[in-house]
Amino acid sequence: MTKAVLVDIVRTASGRGKPGGALSGVHPVDLLATVLGALVERSGLDPALVDDVIAGCVTQTSDQALNVARNAVLAAGFPVEVPGTSVDRQCGSSQQAVHFAAQGVIAGAYDIVIAGGVESMSRVPMLSSARGGRPQAPLAARFASLPHQGIGAELVAARWKLDRETLDAFSAESHRRAAQSAARGDFADEIVPVLLPDGTVHTVDETVRPATTAEGLASLRPSFQDEEMARRYPEISWSITPGNSSPLTDGASAALIMSEEKANQLGLTPRARFHTFTVVGSDPEIMLTGPIPATHKALQRAGLTIDDLDAYEVNEAFAPVPLAWAAEFGADPARLNPRGGAIALGHPLGGSGTRLMATLVNHLEVTGGRYGLQTMCEGGGMANATIIERLG
Repeated sequence: MTKAVLVDIVRTASGRGKPGGALSGVHPVDLLATVLGALVERSGLDPALVDDVIAGCVTQTSDQALNVARNAVLAAGFPVEVPGTSVDRQCGSSQQAVHFAAQGVIAGAYDIVIAGGVESMSRVPMLSSARGGRPQAPLAARFASLPHQGIGAELVAARWKLDRETLDAFSAESHRRAAQSAARGDFADEIVPVLLPDGTVHTVDETVRPATTAEGLASLRPSFQDEEMARRYPEISWSITPGNSSPLTDGASAALIMSEEKANQLGLTPRARFHTFTVVGSDPEIMLTGPIPATHKALQRAGLTIDDLDAYEVNEAFAPVPLAWAAEFGADPARLNPRGGAIALGHPLGGSGTRLMATLVNHLEVTGGRYGLQTMCEGGGMANATIIERLG
């Protein structure tokens, strides 16, 4: 069977996803074009050899409309013959792009493909394309009222008995780990510079706050407290705040994927092999528990146990998500988001999947780990899980 390998993977540093954020002056097409260009430059690859570019993007409207992937291919200077397509699996969009790319290689449909994603939440606010929308009658008949993700996070915290103190302590640790990793230079190999309108370059994650403490986070007020939801879900204790949630973020990331045979032909050294893929649907009401069944399915399919994994990146959309996942698997806290997670490093929606993978691959290389797992919750109740095997 053809093996799909990861040759290289890069990301931009995060920018606060609001006006005035470091990347707010950069068009999302240019953000994505930056990582596409960096991949071919770093590898010395002729971009004409790329069979396809698959990019995740959640809010595909305004500056992110009209197939942001194809526009970025052209903006990056690739030959016009290189196609591109944009996919939306909510927060897992670029992780799904990786799945489609690697699966295409395994199936023989591609020799070389780039998968990635982008989101400029400062320029295209979350839910922009959904404003004014209403569920169609069959969906509304099945689910009379689907709460938003903030309520889902509160429900996860309540059902796994995760109190505010635990959530804030985990969040402060995310910032501590990210700050420590940045200070050590751990992100240097994955971050590529973004040229800003003023001629400077952006290379440092803007969302990391090194001085964050659990005590400081404890002073923040709950973000989603709601009387109607309190009546509907009396178990909620209202613990989710801006401090234990991922921030609005701008960013892009991309991975160069090809067959092992093609990498050998081109004299390129693969960094990792794609071992296992899964995607699942989960309860759309609580919405954020999908990483648990996705991981169970991935481990079963791979013939591995949680103890076989050297690191796991579980997206920190909200602190209860990775904490509930860890409780389910008895996971080692030291292996969970060891370089910090999205609470510190940011969550640029469509760009997050390949961002997590970039951090995971680099961590495995530095520590000598063999297997890594990546999983993330997704809007509407879904989750992807990916197991990679470090090579070399």
